[in-house]
Formats: sequence, structure tokens, C-alpha cells
Amino acid sequence: MATPTSDARINFRLSSELKRTIEDAAAQMGQTVSDFAVSTLVQTARKVLQDQQFTRLSERDRTVFTLMLDDESTKPNDALVKAAKRYTKQVR
Repeated sequence: MATPTSDARINFRLSSELKRTIEDAAAQMGQTVSDFAVSTLVQTARKVLQDQQFTRLSERDRTVFTLMLDDESTKPNDALVKAAKRYTKQVR
């Protein structure tokens, strides 16, 4: 498997105290500051992006939502019917 090339940079300034904290944490992990910074930034960035893919509901809202889904007496409105038809055409 080919190793990706490192051809991009990110530069930023921070206080001496923060730099020491990062250096100490990197040392505790047995990593260079660069490796520690990159792995931490990438891990956090991926989590932020993943979290944006989900809608979080409170317990009350989750209960209301599932009750509405299970309620057989309700009928879909015109917009939902049209959306379902568009979806069906797209997945065929």
C-alpha cells in the first residue's frame, strides 16, 4: 500500500504554556509533537464531522417521534407522498 505524501501544512501560534502542555502530552504518549498534534487534530476533526451526520433527540422527543412512526391512524401528507415517489424512482 502506498504511503500518502505529506504535502500540506498548518501553522498556528499558541502560548508557551499551551506548547509545554502539548509537549508533555506527546511525551506521555511516546509521540513527537507533530505526530501527537496531527493525530489529535484528525481524531477531533473526524468526530466533529461524524457528529454532524446525526440528529440527537431528547428522550421525550425520541418517544414522541417513535409513537408518531407507529401510529397507524395517521396518513402521509402530499409532500411526503411526493418525496416517497421521488425516492422510489431514484433507487430503482
